[in-house]
Amino acid sequence: GAGKMFLPQVVKSARVMKRSVAYLTPYMEAEKEAAGEKVETRGVIVLATVKGDVHDIGKNIVAVVLRCNNFEIIDLGVMVPAEKILDTAIEQGAHAIGLSGLITPSLDEMTHIAREMKRRGMTMPLLIGGATTSAKHTAVKIAPQYDNAVVHVIDASRCVPVIEKLMNPDSRAGFQAENRAKQEELAAAYKQRQSAKLVPYAQACEQKFQTDWQAVDIPQPQTLGVQTLRDIDLAQLVPYIDWSPFFLTWELKGKHPRIFEDPNLGVEARKLFDDANRLLDEIIEEGLLTAQGVYGFWPANSAGDDIVVYTDEDRTAEACRFHALRQQWERKGQTSFYSLADFVAPVASGRKDYLGGFAVTAGVGCDELARQYDAEHDDYNSIMVKALADRLAEAFAEYLHERVRHEWYAKTESLSNEDLIAENYRGIRPAPGYPSQPDHTEKRTLFGLLGAEQATGIRLTESLAMHPAASVCGLYFAHPESRYFAVDRLTKDQVEDYARRKGISVAEAERWLSPNLGYEP
Repeated sequence: GAGKMFLPQVVKSARVMKRSVAYLTPYMEAEKEAAGEKVETRGVIVLATVKGDVHDIGKNIVAVVLRCNNFEIIDLGVMVPAEKILDTAIEQGAHAIGLSGLITPSLDEMTHIAREMKRRGMTMPLLIGGATTSAKHTAVKIAPQYDNAVVHVIDASRCVPVIEKLMNPDSRAGFQAENRAKQEELAAAYKQRQSAKLVPYAQACEQKFQTDWQAVDIPQPQTLGVQTLRDIDLAQLVPYIDWSPFFLTWELKGKHPRIFEDPNLGVEARKLFDDANRLLDEIIEEGLLTAQGVYGFWPANSAGDDIVVYTDEDRTAEACRFHALRQQWERKGQTSFYSLADFVAPVASGRKDYLGGFAVTAGVGCDELARQYDAEHDDYNSIMVKALADRLAEAFAEYLHERVRHEWYAKTESLSNEDLIAENYRGIRPAPGYPSQPDHTEKRTLFGLLGAEQATGIRLTESLAMHPAASVCGLYFAHPESRYFAVDRLTKDQVEDYARRKGISVAEAERWLSPNLGYEP
């Protein structure tokens, strides 16, 4: 808690402690029982990754840190329904509940849990964490649903002081008042930002990103249709790994390889990196993880903000449509409002364009391997293998994107690994559920087009997270000026148009686009 130890050291020490405790516990408990004493902990905390979400690296790190500080942890795992979380907390007399999630639909599930806690008259603090969560969202959407403490915890190192303050009768009231005041401030700032100018959808369409479609280069892919990649050699993917997010997982903030020179973090970062590479070598040599992928190219044109995908070059029969969303927030100096559909030639241009898509995983076997380490009381390698699988999946996406560019429109491209990590190349691979297309339901269309589940074993949960967790999917755009952007907030007129195009109710569209709504539904 005092910040004297780095997270990897804490988790490594926990491994030694856990193994010793596992050995000694039966003796200690027998002794205490004989003396009529109870085994004391500082409190019971229930942790869970919410329903529909499969990501648990952050939650598992928090569990280790809290156990090191003598809290009893009831870890319910991933994809846990609200009812199970709350029933367990009540039955076990929990002192706090910690919720984790990575994808945006998990935010709604957390809001639902807060509402349920109020309905049941619960009083214990609710802690919110995970990559998709934020202090702002917690303040605006989750905290108002519950009358007691709702605290956003930014990382594992903060969870102990937060829980200590909440459990200490002397500091509780002061901490809660401070937390509530901060949340009120964030909610007020959010309200002000909501009133920032969003142009009407029709105007955004008029001011869309423009291309001279007669002049733009539109190469044809070498082959059309779907191709499957089975049991990819993981050693091939290692050069494509971007290590910076790996260090961030372990709460060592710095760019790789510069982090090794950091006077505070360098030595610890190097140790962690060496441990990771030792395990990576073992994974590769013994085939402990499997990488599977699928990708394809199809004839395509845009029609308004839809991207029409055709079954073949006749371009008469539609295979499916991807539905894009357009920016509406008028930032300073903004002249164009972007939509992904702007990067595909419109039907009216008469040009034949193409779209690519992919889904890859490096997580086949990951859960089993992590469970094996857990059984050996080895949290360090259990967390490490999941962090490495995530990096390998991203590396697979980078490797495949390079291959796709060579097969499609950049046959002579020659880039260094640094260039690849910095994405200094033509074309983009945006993923559904991310800022350029925040609606996760577009994954269903992509998975249907690719036959992704059959080809790779990746399946979509009810919240449209991908399982295995170490999986990546997206679309390929070849347009020379294609770029990533954030759709950000939307007006009701665009959401209504989007629902109509997708053939769903406005309420359904609002549910999936909840974090992006520029209005109260």
